[in-house]
Amino acid sequence: MYDFAAFWDWAAFAVRWLHVITAMAWIGSSFYFIALDLGLRKAPDLPPGAHGEEWQVHGGGFYHIRKYLVAPAEMPDHLIWFKWESYTTWLSGAALLMIVYWVGGELYLIDANKADLALWQGIAISAASLTIGWLIYDFLCKSGLGERPTLLMVLLFVLLVIMGWGYNQIFTGRAMMLHLGAFTATIMTANVFFIIMPNQRIVVDDLKNGRTPDPKYGKIAKLRSTHNNYLTLPVVFLMLSNHYPLAFATEYNWIIASLVFLMGVTIRHYFNSMHAGNGKPNWTWMVTALLFIAIIWLSTAPMHQTLEEAEAKPLTPYEQKYAEADGFEEAHEIVLGRCSMCHAREPFWDGILWAPKGVLLETEADIARNAQAIYLQAGITHAMPPANITYMEDEDRMAIVTWFNSVN
Repeated sequence: MYDFAAFWDWAAFAVRWLHVITAMAWIGSSFYFIALDLGLRKAPDLPPGAHGEEWQVHGGGFYHIRKYLVAPAEMPDHLIWFKWESYTTWLSGAALLMIVYWVGGELYLIDANKADLALWQGIAISAASLTIGWLIYDFLCKSGLGERPTLLMVLLFVLLVIMGWGYNQIFTGRAMMLHLGAFTATIMTANVFFIIMPNQRIVVDDLKNGRTPDPKYGKIAKLRSTHNNYLTLPVVFLMLSNHYPLAFATEYNWIIASLVFLMGVTIRHYFNSMHAGNGKPNWTWMVTALLFIAIIWLSTAPMHQTLEEAEAKPLTPYEQKYAEADGFEEAHEIVLGRCSMCHAREPFWDGILWAPKGVLLETEADIARNAQAIYLQAGITHAMPPANITYMEDEDRMAIVTWFNSVN
């Protein structure tokens, strides 16, 4: 049978690839339509009901685009809907969350130093929490706050800060960042699925049946679409953060995530103002730079146990399974000799200040917990050590493979 660990890693890669592609499509169309909407201009020959128009040039031709604020007088024969980019991005992201953080929960999801939870409890919290944000946010939007968009955005920011702090009380730093991104992305996709698309369908149905569409549906959809626009950049940052321990493996990672949301607002405000013809608010770049400097400063406070504390902590059942397997002692010595100089709580390889990707390989628990990653990175492939800089021999790699396969 084909190596299941390798197959599972390829499955994760395929789903991640799909997720990135569909996210690019969703973000691209979102940014395009916000810029288009803000750039609309009045013209003397606009037909009744048209809010504005814009001429664009691309691909060797010119495009003449008009927007009807509510709807045209008659239903057009050909109508393109933009929805599957959002749905596929969320569905593929949810699948990737399950593959990496649920199936790999012993390693990536629960931080035993923060909360003594069983894996199933962590998975239950992960799944249930993604719906909470939407329910609270939707309630706020449908209240009187819908008429006060600035205050609504402030309350949404407070909600995101609270969720980031809450996730950090249970999950690993990496999982906290990812879940906060998934939490936000769920709000964004739910906006499309539950509000924007149904409202547009009401307008289309009114046109088909000869009724005059109510402009309130377009207004509601525009508010949710604007929120999605401001949330996009922080979500992208949070999804990329798992590659950078300076973002997630620090004491103040939830504050860093909060500041990233503010950076997303300042960056989008600049481009939205420019596209709307309201000038270029260059002060936003200074604010963004100051926020980023604050993030860099916060990231220099790494969060970890001392080596002595880590060695004294008892192994979990998952760690015991690999630590008690045949060949562990040999694999343990190989990893200590070839990998731990970089993957340490205080790396002593010249030029490395923090363990790459936050992966620690010093104690028996560290190595047992990362068994599958070691097998994939240094056993059946030569990805680690980079450029084989510590001269890991083929015999060493075979010993790692033998150890891992003795369990699986």
